[in-house]
Amino acid sequence: MNYPLIAALTAIFFAQIIKYPIAYYSKRTPKIDIITSTGGMPSSHSAAVASLIASLIFEYGFSSAYVAIATVFGVIIMFDSMGVRRQSGEQGIVIDALVKHLSRSKYAHLKIEPTAEKQQNPHIDPEIISNYHDLIVTKYLGHKPTEVFAGIITGGFVAVVMRLVFLQFFY
Repeated sequence: MNYPLIAALTAIFFAQIIKYPIAYYSKRTPKIDIITSTGGMPSSHSAAVASLIASLIFEYGFSSAYVAIATVFGVIIMFDSMGVRRQSGEQGIVIDALVKHLSRSKYAHLKIEPTAEKQQNPHIDPEIISNYHDLIVTKYLGHKPTEVFAGIITGGFVAVVMRLVFLQFFY
């Protein structure tokens, strides 16, 4: 059995599942689709790479080349989730708000046929675009640093538990 792979996949699953109770107990009213969405507490990306790194350390030792490779890619993934992906999500929310505002403003009378021309005109009525809701980002895609940190802790926890399970049943 591939303990590092199973630990990383388990960390993703576990992090996604616990998003709902965390959101619920933090005084929000979460929808069940939070379990399958990106973003939120904890970061499943960070949990996966942290679990992978920890399980590789358990399996091959800290000085292993596998650990070095996983650590470099893990840092890139975590940095990206706090940077580029988070900014994309924030910009998507702003763009959505702007399009809705413009569609209710003095430009609402500008009806644009869904052609290539719509890309050049900033005054697009979302009712005209048939798949508008599929195109716009309405949620944060990335993570806050605390969400990434919680993902790291979650991933480490999953790696330890999975290690104990593997030692008990497979070694």
